[in-house]
Amino acid sequence: MKQKKGAPQILAAGAAVQLLTGIPAAWGVFQRPVMEEYAFTRAQASMVFAVLVAGYGVGCAIGGLLQDARGPRFAAGWGTLLMGGGFLLAAAAPAGNAPLFLLAYSVPAGVGSAFLAPAVLACAQKWYADRKGLATGVTGAAMGLSGAFLTLFVRGIGGKFGMRVCFGALGAVILTVCGAGAAVLKNPPPKPGAPAGTAADLPPKAMVRTAQYKLCVAGVALAAPPVLLFSPDLLQIAADRGMAENLAPLCVVIGAAASAAGRLACPALSDKAGRKPVLYGVYAGLGIGSAFFALAQNWWVAAAYALLTFFYSGGAAVQPSLNTDLFGLRHAGVNYGFLALGMSAGSLLSYAGSQLLPMGARHWAAGLSAAAGLVCFALVKPLCQNGTTVAKKGTGR
Repeated sequence: MKQKKGAPQILAAGAAVQLLTGIPAAWGVFQRPVMEEYAFTRAQASMVFAVLVAGYGVGCAIGGLLQDARGPRFAAGWGTLLMGGGFLLAAAAPAGNAPLFLLAYSVPAGVGSAFLAPAVLACAQKWYADRKGLATGVTGAAMGLSGAFLTLFVRGIGGKFGMRVCFGALGAVILTVCGAGAAVLKNPPPKPGAPAGTAADLPPKAMVRTAQYKLCVAGVALAAPPVLLFSPDLLQIAADRGMAENLAPLCVVIGAAASAAGRLACPALSDKAGRKPVLYGVYAGLGIGSAFFALAQNWWVAAAYALLTFFYSGGAAVQPSLNTDLFGLRHAGVNYGFLALGMSAGSLLSYAGSQLLPMGARHWAAGLSAAAGLVCFALVKPLCQNGTTVAKKGTGR
């Protein structure tokens, strides 16, 4: 492949942005300090996390519309302002007012990070149209490492100066780094003589009516419980199972490293092996990891959680490429956003499960969700129009 001029800069800018968008992967290290600083109960702090992830899913659809209509720079710029502003508002939010905190922090931070994600992913895929898995993998690896970066940041700044200072400092870093990255993002120049679109380029109204979309969005939702049923309480789970309390945050760091590895390895492999075979491995890995996590004690908790984050993040990084394989690149931003609605559904289901189910039942729910997700993607078939198969290698053919 002849590399387009400017393509490496797009990947670098996207990676810089994604390094600051992995709040869900690191929420376990946020939860207890937030409870102490803002006088929240465990349920309230978990709701902060659930609304943040749900806002991400809903915001992806809006951000995708912005990205397709005004370009990645516009969408990422607004995402930077919303996400950075949410952290700054969190720094000033009064203690004991969980609904206000949800409005001031969870909603704008979740929606803002969602504006950034489709902008980065769709832009990178357009620059690397014949190596989409690699492009999403490189930027996704940075998102995986975000958990390790945020853990160190919260433990360092938050541990020394408190969570209000930590939120304010993170807001400033987000505005600076993501703002600079957003300024670099742009769509590639059109190829001379290239058609505006192809038969595969379904607009969102047509996409959401397909069986493929419904199965994909269900599969995305079902990938969440094996990780999100436990991640807000991860530090407490690790401590309860024999890990020294001061070492428990290493579970988040190790999980973040595994997440980065999954986001890099799985989409790159899917360029060669196909999207569906890799996704089969992802959901099988989530099922095995769920059983391992249910039995793990001491340091094995970190190993089991790393296995789950590797496959969860790896699957999330394959989804954008499968999405464009099935539905085309022209509407990649908004179509990915509608796919990400599954994240919102999975997040809210996981929150409800974490509050209502005892630990043993949570483990069963995680394993059954992984099995059901595998079935969903096994049923996804290449999209055909007028009797012509549009999807090519990567959709399991």
